[in-house]
Amino acid sequence: MRPLLALLVLAALAAGAARSAAQPAPPPNFVVIMAEAQGWAQTSVQMDDRVPGSRSRTFSTPGVERLAREGMRFTFGYALSPRCTPSRAALFTGRNPAALQMTFVGIGRSAETPRTRLLPPEPVLELPADTVTVAELLRARGYATAHFGKWHVGRADPARHGFEASDGPTNNGGPDQVASPNPKQAIGMTDRGIAFLTAAARAGRPFYVQLSHYPDQERKEGREDRGGGPRPSEEVDRQLVRLLAALDALGLAGNTVVAYTADHGGQGRTGNAPLSGGKGSVLEGGLRVPFLLRGPGIAAGVCSRVPVTACDLLPTFAELAGIPVPAAVDGGSLVPVLRDPAGRGRVLRPAEDLLFHFPHYDLGNGGPATALLLGTHKLIRSYETGAIRLFELESDPGETRDLAAAEPARLRDLVARMDARLRELGARMARPNPNFDPANAPAEEPRRGEGRGAGQRREKR
Repeated sequence: MRPLLALLVLAALAAGAARSAAQPAPPPNFVVIMAEAQGWAQTSVQMDDRVPGSRSRTFSTPGVERLAREGMRFTFGYALSPRCTPSRAALFTGRNPAALQMTFVGIGRSAETPRTRLLPPEPVLELPADTVTVAELLRARGYATAHFGKWHVGRADPARHGFEASDGPTNNGGPDQVASPNPKQAIGMTDRGIAFLTAAARAGRPFYVQLSHYPDQERKEGREDRGGGPRPSEEVDRQLVRLLAALDALGLAGNTVVAYTADHGGQGRTGNAPLSGGKGSVLEGGLRVPFLLRGPGIAAGVCSRVPVTACDLLPTFAELAGIPVPAAVDGGSLVPVLRDPAGRGRVLRPAEDLLFHFPHYDLGNGGPATALLLGTHKLIRSYETGAIRLFELESDPGETRDLAAAEPARLRDLVARMDARLRELGARMARPNPNFDPANAPAEEPRRGEGRGAGQRREKR
């Protein structure tokens, strides 16, 4: 009987394997949470395992802590711009904002002749209809797609860009057009997101849900934390905890990729320590943000040092869903990194460097500038003064030691790379102001695009 029993067991195992082969694993779900103006060190997760100061000692963010524990965090996680509209456009499309020419927020219109030395280019304010979004890409393969919260990439309804459900083309004021959308909208968008993914799962559809948060009232009113910087809201984390609990309760956590990041760094020049600069600046404080992913097959508890941006999410999700990536995408798939137990895989992008182009005056940033990152070396060119600076971020995350004079060969190489990338992307540049009068120059650069969204329609919804 024992040989017969063994044969029966082997036959059962073979039949099970055949059924598994005939029934491939379902495609993964995707959830993206985008915080508003959250600095790299403004969570209770140490974003760099070598830098104790890369976590907040003031705030508790257990939701982000859980993502770090169960997934991968990226020390060099970046927004593609120090302002929200370009960063959001990059996430939706996988394109560099310079290529989209969406380099700034709504600037409004003024009859006053500009008094600055340079004239910034006029940015595109509407997400191009002919550029494929992550929602369109996934929806074509049967995904249910939704965007709840801050849109801020134009006046067109998100439905025109592939989202089945949304809160409409909202800006900083939210659907109610109020000065302080939170906590109502933080809670509401999470409610709507959970309801949408629940319905999709019950219908047997994979889903892509993005929750994009609004500015918090504490930052608007200028209240500051003990470190001297703008106090980031913990409301986002409370809603993240709710979302993760809902995925657990629905049995979806094992097949759902959760990505967490922010549209740019915190506002203010001192609130992003140990980084320098902040919102509006191409210094690290304006660009480096929390960046974490958790999901099936993603190594847990890993601090990766591979530089990544929001542009990388579209090609990453496409590969995980088995979808070809559009040819024009500037980002690269993070799958080789996510599958590596040490998070050291290689990201294949059209260019190995990362370009951050911000040709605008904003929030005392010193004027139009471009930054380029290659490995851990970062080049910054300021067009107002012509200054070119070089930093090594691993040893100097605060960008305090300019290496331009000490490393001329590296400087020449990075300058050449920057020039080439700007040409390849068709970047629009600031140009000299023919009417500039030094005696009439503004004491401080213009503060544009503040409030509820200058230059954008105020929807009555």
